[in-house]
Amino acid sequence: MVVLVHFLAWSSLALPGLAAPNDNDRRHNRPKVTPMKRISLGPRPYWLVDRMDDGPLKTKLTSCSEKEMKRSDWSISHRGGGTMMMPEHTLDSIMAGSRMGAGIQECDVTFTKDKQLVCRHDQCDLHTTTNVVSIPELNAKCTVPFQPAANGTKATAKCCTSDFTLAEIKTLCAKMDASKPDATTPAEYLLGTPLYRTDLYARTVCSRVPTLREYIDLVDALGLKFTPELKTPQVPMPFPAGSDYTQAKFAQQMIDEFKAAGIKPERVWPQSFLYDDVLYWLKAEPKWGKQAVLLDESGDPPATMAQAVANLKKYAKDGVKVVAPPLPYLVTVENGKIVPSEYARSAKSLGFKILTWSLERSGWLGDGSAGGYYYGSIANVTNSEGDVYNLLHVLAQDVKVAGVFSDWSATVTYYANCFGLF
Repeated sequence: MVVLVHFLAWSSLALPGLAAPNDNDRRHNRPKVTPMKRISLGPRPYWLVDRMDDGPLKTKLTSCSEKEMKRSDWSISHRGGGTMMMPEHTLDSIMAGSRMGAGIQECDVTFTKDKQLVCRHDQCDLHTTTNVVSIPELNAKCTVPFQPAANGTKATAKCCTSDFTLAEIKTLCAKMDASKPDATTPAEYLLGTPLYRTDLYARTVCSRVPTLREYIDLVDALGLKFTPELKTPQVPMPFPAGSDYTQAKFAQQMIDEFKAAGIKPERVWPQSFLYDDVLYWLKAEPKWGKQAVLLDESGDPPATMAQAVANLKKYAKDGVKVVAPPLPYLVTVENGKIVPSEYARSAKSLGFKILTWSLERSGWLGDGSAGGYYYGSIANVTNSEGDVYNLLHVLAQDVKVAGVFSDWSATVTYYANCFGLF
């Protein structure tokens, strides 16, 4: 299938206070999208391998440095897969992650005021992922309009997709997910991108927020697979109060969008953190539900991990086939080495297919932070940027995960190609 991706055309608008895009940047001059025949990983995976400690794994990964790379379903995009450099859930991020070999593309699905489905990581993240606070008439419609920092109080805003119609959301420009807490103006609030990311590809162009159907059409045209995540609503359901738009109708609407596009269920891995969503798909849409992914964060805080492990038996009994916990749930340290955790061993013994998230979301590993949350269970053996591949190796060879979500798809694609994981 070949489609013209006109739906995410560059706008002549730029983020307020930033340069207007050059005519050469406008999306209407881009060609039609077709499946990519050539994968390009860029320098990062090779740079990471160079920074590994000497040993058998580094030797193996180095031996793959001249290998022609192929896309892999083991490499799953997170928010598009180009998120370290491109605004998340945009054409740019999807195209970057796909070029870096992600075989499965993610869209986090939430709804607008007029109950249309769009791709946003959070129902209420528009104030940090778009320029909405800089547009007075739209800022005024936010759940919490922008308020400047003053007298020791941080700047605040809360803008949700459910505050706006689809037409209004389509006027917004996506940006890197960030805000500046000491901002005294909307223009300042749009800044604050972490130093380990970049605004290089976000400042002078306007990427629009895609609808779920636009994501489906693009990913289909690229010949890839899908993993849409039904985001947990931050407004009471049904929405609005007294209506018939229930959580079940929201869950069904997402599946119906794929049906309307003619997508076969075996190409789709629906996700949700809400257990009831997964149970709904298993019962109401069994062809789609058999690949439904339960995103499991029931082990946060760590004191609840024992219960999270115990819950796995219930999930298996109820017919859940795929679980996706965060990275630290699956690994621990024994005798100075990274090994599978109790959670991982239990999930494997119960026959679950295991996915995990999110690689390349931690900033630096060698700056003293040890990688933060996503490396929390192995922090005492994490001190170098190259340690990302030590973690991936255990996940692949010992935990035997079926796929890894990543903010920079090239890192996972490189490992997958080196070890034949497709």
